[in-house]
Amino acid sequence: MTGINYHMHTLYSDGRNKPLDYVEEALRQGMTAIGFSDHSPLPFDNPFSLKREQLQNYVSEIRGLQEEFKDQIDIFLSIEMDYVPGMSEDFGQLKELAKLDYVIGSVHLVGKDAEENLWFTDGPDSQIYDNGLRDFYGNDIRKAVGAFYDQTNEMIQSQQFDVIGHFDKIKMHNQNRFFREGETWYRNHIFETLNLIVEKGLIVEINTRGIYKKRCDSLYPSGWILKEMKQMGVPVIISSDAHQPEEIQMEFPRAIETLQAAGYNEMMVFKNGIWQNAPLCDDKLR
Repeated sequence: MTGINYHMHTLYSDGRNKPLDYVEEALRQGMTAIGFSDHSPLPFDNPFSLKREQLQNYVSEIRGLQEEFKDQIDIFLSIEMDYVPGMSEDFGQLKELAKLDYVIGSVHLVGKDAEENLWFTDGPDSQIYDNGLRDFYGNDIRKAVGAFYDQTNEMIQSQQFDVIGHFDKIKMHNQNRFFREGETWYRNHIFETLNLIVEKGLIVEINTRGIYKKRCDSLYPSGWILKEMKQMGVPVIISSDAHQPEEIQMEFPRAIETLQAAGYNEMMVFKNGIWQNAPLCDDKLR
């Protein structure tokens, strides 16, 4: 365990519990820092994102918890910004408006401009992924994956944020059915995105959710990508992408082991308003 998780979702978006429940569970587990990162508002009705009219309530509640528990645990306010061209808010503007501590940038919906154009690549139902692959891309997996990475790269180049979320999650519902990660065309997408990550100085989250939800047999990103990241000097954090308190540090030992196998011995921590290096398995972090 690292005792730190900067990516969690509450009832304000698609999580199952109120923020206080996560704080209490984090204290029970002896954690030192947590960050709330509910999904950003989007301009259409959906069951997974923060409602725009609830933004101030979300901010106020997390700030209240920060003050209430300031002597027991570090609590941070964030949003996982969902990048959809022509539809999502500017990351930097929302960060300033809500006075966020940091921002996670992610792609879950591939497409632009209107709800009916969007391929939902996430969620528990693989049939939605399959239907989108058929309806939007004529079952051309290279075209579909290319669209995911083009949008990811556009996000990196056009938006201001700190951490990139699960940037190879496009593999989750693939399950080795349509492509394999060793294929050259797929690896080329990964390297293009990694080069942009380095250029922009982003932190990559090592996300364990696919494993403990039994939707993927590897971390996001995969172990082979972590080895490349280490060679390129890409900094990392470990997150569980928790949607309920009991998930707050699930599969963290596996994440640490995989990172160590890739050559990592440090991760990033958020302290005094900045990201800093810390030992990967420092007992002080537990």
